[in-house]
Amino acid sequence: MRAKRTVATFHDLFVMTSDYSSAEFRARFAAQARQAAERSDLLIAISRFTAGQLESLLHVESGRIRVIPHGVRVPVETATKRENIVLFVGAIQRRKNVARLVRAFEAMPEGWRLVLAGAAGWGAEEELQAVETSPRKSSIEVCGYVSAEQLDSLYSRARIFAFASLDEGFGMPVLDAMAHGTAVVTSRRSALPEVAGNAALLVDPENVDELAAALRELAVNDEAREDLGRRGRARAAGFSWESAVKRTWAVYEELLR
Repeated sequence: MRAKRTVATFHDLFVMTSDYSSAEFRARFAAQARQAAERSDLLIAISRFTAGQLESLLHVESGRIRVIPHGVRVPVETATKRENIVLFVGAIQRRKNVARLVRAFEAMPEGWRLVLAGAAGWGAEEELQAVETSPRKSSIEVCGYVSAEQLDSLYSRARIFAFASLDEGFGMPVLDAMAHGTAVVTSRRSALPEVAGNAALLVDPENVDELAAALRELAVNDEAREDLGRRGRARAAGFSWESAVKRTWAVYEELLR
């Protein structure tokens, strides 16, 4: 039975766009997404990219969609010493493109480490095989799930944050990294350019050479890293949870009126 007034929030629709999950899960997700879209009076999308997917994949008219980005809390700057770490945060899965990141990291100068922080997800075995066969395996750390305190420490210590995901409805790890003043390399597809703005190096996530070149550029160019770090913190400051809460409540008030 449908409620009199309904709001549905959509974070992403990547399950419907490629082989990022089992066929059974894709079918179930698609059916639930269509049902939610059809039964809702208004829909909240967390990015313009996701809003576009609501229109193209679920055939939702734009007049029913409200775009409200997530927020982030920008931490106080600390004197934590940066280390030669390329950090990735996210589930180890096919969509996150970890294997290509590993291959790109192999071109980094000696003395750098790649830290992969996140639990195993769909296709993790294939992605982690790239670590096992890498000539730089000894410089790659697979952390698995980490606590909030550990994650905060990693963001503060890493000199580079690399997030070459193939499909994101938003990209919270990019926003978190920028909030910590960490230089970011990310994909120029899905919602990631929308979140990163001019505060990151954008690459084709399927081009290992391009990703490797961006990582090497930041490895040897202190000024570029520092500039991206400053721009990232300024960019992140424009995404507040207070704004997200106010705008979300306004959508519910819109229906109540």
